[in-house]
Amino acid sequence: MTEYNASLGTLIDIEDQYTYSKKHHKDSINIPYQKLIYNYKTLLDKNKPYFIVCNGGFKSKKIVNILEFYGYNVTQVYNE
Repeated sequence: MTEYNASLGTLIDIEDQYTYSKKHHKDSINIPYQKLIYNYKTLLDKNKPYFIVCNGGFKSKKIVNILEFYGYNVTQVYNE
């Protein structure tokens, strides 16, 4: 996580807005888990790479599996 380079793709933090406001990577954008899971077709582009992060790793793993199934270029990133 400390070596993330914005040129590789978009870093999406899926924590709720309150948790995101307390701690997040400076280059990340916040799309809370529920919003992303229900609106991925309008929020993401299948031709672009995304890196998904959350504090515990459980939600990011789940959403990465779902988005990969639908053909999105997503990678789970672990917080250190």
